Amino acid sequence: MSAFDLEAYLTERRALVDAALARLLPSEDTPPPTVHRAMRYSVMAGGKRLRPILVIAGAEAVGAAPAVVMPTACALELIHTYSLIHDDLPAMDDDDYRRGRLTNHKVFGDAMAILAGDALLTLAFKLVAENAALVKDARVICDVVAEIADAAGTGGMVAGQVVDIESEGKAIPPETLEYIHTHKTAALLRASLSVGVRLGGGDAAALAAIGDAGQSLGLAFQIVDDILDVEGASADLGKTAGKDAAAGKPTYPALFGLEASRRLASDCVTRAIDGLRGAGLAGQLPAIARWVVGRTN
Repeated sequence: MSAFDLEAYLTERRALVDAALARLLPSEDTPPPTVHRAMRYSVMAGGKRLRPILVIAGAEAVGAAPAVVMPTACALELIHTYSLIHDDLPAMDDDDYRRGRLTNHKVFGDAMAILAGDALLTLAFKLVAENAALVKDARVICDVVAEIADAAGTGGMVAGQVVDIESEGKAIPPETLEYIHTHKTAALLRASLSVGVRLGGGDAAALAAIGDAGQSLGLAFQIVDDILDVEGASADLGKTAGKDAAAGKPTYPALFGLEASRRLASDCVTRAIDGLRGAGLAGQLPAIARWVVGRTN
């Protein structure tokens, strides 16, 4: 058996996702054109496409094809992009660059950036609903919608963002930092894997295993993000480096130091891989997990 080529896998899946996003987003000349240009500007700027790839990988782990979950995979990317547009606003992180280009509000203004984010979030759930036509039992869409909504809202990403903002410039305990990271970042990554398994027809045991692995993987991803904000260059990251420290944001390196943070990220990935293998869901997922801690942007 030939070795798994992760780089080729990621490249192929990104291409599938990019083609689907280009097709599913409203065209730039669809009325009202300004908001649709703003939506496409941020979504089509590139990025790792990690969340949609995790949806696809989750489905593939239980024997389903990428096409079966593509609308939902794209929906997760739209939710992620909406959160970035809003995070970059002056009232939040006040960033000038994202994915190597000017942030949305720098090009289209604050009001249009807010509306573009709102529109992406709303379109995401329309795409999830449309995924019903591609699965054997459309009733699974109810569970998928609920899981994504919980991961994106005050049970997940929004909750983490709230506590992150409220913790700026403060000394916080490790438990609060873990809460921020598991909600702000890990929740949506966990949900990406989980809904892929749901839509692919996975059973309860597969869902439990993939949920635990996704939680660990998501936490590792954010710890590495914290490390890269300290060590990375803006040109490599595609966004402004050093912003967390400048804003007094709570991070793993600030609380534990760089070396301990690396160990924590590695431990999280090991837990994720062990859980996946124990549930018979290995496939390409361990390689993706290892990539999370080894990435440079």
